[in-house]
Amino acid sequence: MKIIIMTLFPEMIEQSISHSIIGRAIKKQLLEITAINIRDFANNKHKKVDDYPFGGGVGMLIMAPPVKDCYNHILSSSLTANPPVIYMTPQGKVWNQAMAQEFSKEKEIILLCGHYEGIDQRVIDEIVTHEVSIGDYILTGGELAALVVIDSISRLVEGVLGKQESFQDESFSHGLLEYPQYTKPRVYNGVEVPEILLSGHHKNIAEYNRQKAIEVTRKKRPELLKSYL
Repeated sequence: MKIIIMTLFPEMIEQSISHSIIGRAIKKQLLEITAINIRDFANNKHKKVDDYPFGGGVGMLIMAPPVKDCYNHILSSSLTANPPVIYMTPQGKVWNQAMAQEFSKEKEIILLCGHYEGIDQRVIDEIVTHEVSIGDYILTGGELAALVVIDSISRLVEGVLGKQESFQDESFSHGLLEYPQYTKPRVYNGVEVPEILLSGHHKNIAEYNRQKAIEVTRKKRPELLKSYL
């Protein structure tokens, strides 16, 4: 899978993706992740990409031409004719596991990171296919949000986690939060691992875990049960 990030701060992306599971997946060529600096496509000697918004207002806005030129550059070596372009914005649809699963099936995606007060609406209307938010709060730029999206998508790509079972029972995979899990020691601070988990009876363990997942979801995120039950 190929992921391209359009950003003013490529070093933020590059430093983060070089570690842990994503870093190993890149080395194994399961993922190709590239951060491209929008500033490289500025048509002035100072590499200025922002200006004051028409009509007044606080802050600066990223201009349309360098964003569009950066996008055209990406398309020149694209794997697909029209890869989805995800714009990280607080106005977007809140990111969730279903969206991560949907985009993990794509051969290529482009992430667009805003900064300052955002991006000229005209280029957003022209190239963006999806607007995404990671929550109802404001960040200084889209890079941190893009990294969240990259991580949640990448781990669903075949081979990245090694075994499909690694994420099949995770929170949100089936509409529920994940059930409690335990490891050694069998007794910790006087609390024992539930006996059924030591029984070896896989069907009973699966039903026990399902019921526990429902209990956890009802306690912590009861609204999720509406779509499950």
